[in-house]
Amino acid sequence: MAANKKARDLHIDVEDPVIKKRNLWFYPLGTVGRDMVYNMFTSFIYLYVLYTKELTDKQIVAITAIMVAARIFDAFNDPIMGNIIERTRTKWGKFKPWLLIGVVSTSIVLYLAFNSKLTGWKFVTFFGIIYFSYSITYTMNDIAYWGMVPALSRTGDSRNQFTSRTTLFAGVGGTLAGMLIPMFTAGSMQIGGNASTAYGVIALVIAILAPLFIMFTLFGVQENRDDMAKPAEKVSFKLIIGTIFGNDQLRWMVLIFLLQQIGNAVVIGGIGANYVYFRYGYEGGLYSLFSTIGVAATAFLMLFYPAISRKLRRKEFMKILCFIAAGGYILMMISGLLLPANMIAFWVLTIGYMLSAFGMYGFYLIMMISIFNTVEYNELTKGRRDEGIITSIRPFITKLGSAIVVVITSLCYLLFRVTDYTNQIASLEQQANLSEITTEVKNAEIDKVIGLVENGQANGMLLFMTIIPFALLLASYFLYIRKYKLDEDRYEEIVAELEKRKERS
Repeated sequence: MAANKKARDLHIDVEDPVIKKRNLWFYPLGTVGRDMVYNMFTSFIYLYVLYTKELTDKQIVAITAIMVAARIFDAFNDPIMGNIIERTRTKWGKFKPWLLIGVVSTSIVLYLAFNSKLTGWKFVTFFGIIYFSYSITYTMNDIAYWGMVPALSRTGDSRNQFTSRTTLFAGVGGTLAGMLIPMFTAGSMQIGGNASTAYGVIALVIAILAPLFIMFTLFGVQENRDDMAKPAEKVSFKLIIGTIFGNDQLRWMVLIFLLQQIGNAVVIGGIGANYVYFRYGYEGGLYSLFSTIGVAATAFLMLFYPAISRKLRRKEFMKILCFIAAGGYILMMISGLLLPANMIAFWVLTIGYMLSAFGMYGFYLIMMISIFNTVEYNELTKGRRDEGIITSIRPFITKLGSAIVVVITSLCYLLFRVTDYTNQIASLEQQANLSEITTEVKNAEIDKVIGLVENGQANGMLLFMTIIPFALLLASYFLYIRKYKLDEDRYEEIVAELEKRKERS
């Protein structure tokens, strides 16, 4: 009787129209600041290092090794964190305490990361400490945040709504960061007249915004807590491994999503920014246009994916997305290989990126929903939802993929001698920071450095950011078509069977 009463007290009908409407606003709002943090640290930390520190090839290799090691550690830490969340029992639920702890600690780490005056090997050591710290703190928040999705939705349509709207708000945060950071850290609108000051100020602003936005989720969201009526299982590597590898559909999604995530991050991992700077000039506003307009088409999917999903089955939609992405990558190559370096070529490049990003983002949405749907499959086959562990797979794959992207990016930089130019720019930025030269002199000297970049070097970077992503997109598509079995019909069958089991119990 006591157990049944506890279960009734914890039950919240997340499909109730009033609760659902409130959750559909307050849950997505919480991610705006989080994704600004994520974008700044993931997409701009390498650029910050390149354009504010003079680095030898050995130091570049060391920083690459740190980033790869930290992201691999972070990836394998995700399921562990998911297991810890599954065991958490508080009056605030199992997710919200980690949301708060994670966002506050991550904000502190972000500020420190972009406000270091150290140079040389001392900076490399500091970078290692701060990078691993970020891996730990952001994971606390990220796993807890995305782990809530299955606890907020019990039908396929609801899950599509939460996933698409949350990625829309995440896109708002990421796009704001992607637009404003380059705009205010390079070129005519640079804060403080040098990159070091600019990055430091922006990091402080974002570090303040992230905890403020998460308050919407902490105080506005009601999640289903039925599973908290059961005693928490002990942390066990056996449980983690068993959940991941014992679920055949989840197992295939690990590989499929990994390929897609590597391809998705190659451009924004740093190669895209350096290519734009080297070919069109050291003006952050141009890269802001490229990245912002490039992902603008994804807003259409963020808003209308639930409606699209009612008309088109996932596998049919993926085929269309492949053709759209192919057209985008072809335009990007035409812009650099066949057109002179003018604004016409820049807009062809940007439109091409917009189309390729549309295809990639459509895949991302489908991958997200496909992973979430394995929660019910796990419940059907094993009798346990294990939502914290299963939903931790998404960030696990993203971070593992980003580790591989770092290797690809560093290989590109070393192969095409990118640091020969960024070191000269970093030296000029440091001189401006110390008031040894004026901002005007610095910008004029940077223009001279950019003028020394050879066409072969720029074109090599362009090929890295077109051929590799498209090849990976195709590989993920063919694997998904052949190996993932939880299509729309099968998922509805599973949900119906689970409802029958609950009625019988």
